[in-house]
Amino acid sequence: MTFQVGEKVVYPNHGVGTIENISSRSFGSQQERFYLLRLLPNSLTVMVPFSHVGDVGLRKVTKSSDISRVLTYLAAGRPTCTHDWKDRFKENSEKMKSGSLLEIAEVFKALVLIQSSKPLSFREKKMLERARSMIILETSVAKSLTESDAITLITKALAKSSLPMPAAL
Repeated sequence: MTFQVGEKVVYPNHGVGTIENISSRSFGSQQERFYLLRLLPNSLTVMVPFSHVGDVGLRKVTKSSDISRVLTYLAAGRPTCTHDWKDRFKENSEKMKSGSLLEIAEVFKALVLIQSSKPLSFREKKMLERARSMIILETSVAKSLTESDAITLITKALAKSSLPMPAAL
């Protein structure tokens, strides 16, 4: 998969970023091309080698029509959760690393559900916050909304499942 300078992309487990530059670097006799990516939430800069794009899961921003599927998932039914927090954390970590917005929404909804009945562990609170920010940011970019409008959209979807939108940490 190739990207252009200025294009918005998703770097799994970190969020949405913009391709700022495409450059080449030499490592001994080896020449490697890189995407220079600036992540939107914290302005962190990451260099991703062309040869590792598939390995890290760099992908285009979810289409607006697919965001509707995510919102429908958040609005409907209850997720199933593993009761043992260690198993749940491992399973959720894999979903977060996948980079799929729908899987991130599954993690988000499951943790919101658990949080509504008991306190989350410190690590799960951090994961909930990361999932929350990734869903908000990708929804706002994909649907060309402000972040507050994206939060409103997600809050309404969660309300249909009788779940509250968690506050930012």
